[in-house]
Amino acid sequence: MEYKEFEELFHKELLRDNIKDVKNEEKFYNYMKLLLEWNEKINLTAIKDEKEFVIKHFIDSLTINKYVKENDKLIDVGTGAGFPGLPIKLFHKELFATLLDSVGKKINVLNDIIQKLDLKNIEAINSRAEDFAKDNREKYDVSVSRAVANMSTLVEYLIPFVKVNGIIICMKGPNFDEELEEARKAINILGGKIEKIETLFVSEELERNIIIIRKVKETPKQYPRGQGKPLKEPIR
Repeated sequence: MEYKEFEELFHKELLRDNIKDVKNEEKFYNYMKLLLEWNEKINLTAIKDEKEFVIKHFIDSLTINKYVKENDKLIDVGTGAGFPGLPIKLFHKELFATLLDSVGKKINVLNDIIQKLDLKNIEAINSRAEDFAKDNREKYDVSVSRAVANMSTLVEYLIPFVKVNGIIICMKGPNFDEELEEARKAINILGGKIEKIETLFVSEELERNIIIIRKVKETPKQYPRGQGKPLKEPIR
């Protein structure tokens, strides 16, 4: 896909999803090209078609853009190939973003992309969420994840990073209701309160549910628990 074709598609899809004031189109394009190049060596994304990539990675990531402010400090937990954190950063020059993942190879790729795109106020960190949280509790305005973990597990990783009055954004697919219901106790214990649920269709076949949790009180010091407990023994 040449840049002109990319630009037209990107703008059309942004408009369809009512995402305004697009910036850094060229960097989005280069990000896609670099990632797909890396994808031939390391498995980063199953999506190899460039049109699909634009919709299912870029547009999907940007559905949360309206919840993020220019000077926020944001952490993306389980970022994988950089989604949604890196597209959000490309939209907000002054935003400080931490891209966190426990897989070192993915972080090496992200550091290469960050360098080649010449991005500032962004870091890619190789660490487990519970370890990184030890020195970074309640330092962020926004924590977000598009990872597939169960909500009860996810909120234990996300909520401790956020300051009181900050927000936690969980990006889920369809049929999330039961999962959310089971996570209500964990959300409350960890200091959160469900503020909003938004359902939209990024494309005809891609349903995105955005759960916004407001941090209303400090997270008790024992969370997040170590030794994989949020995954093995989620708060119920």
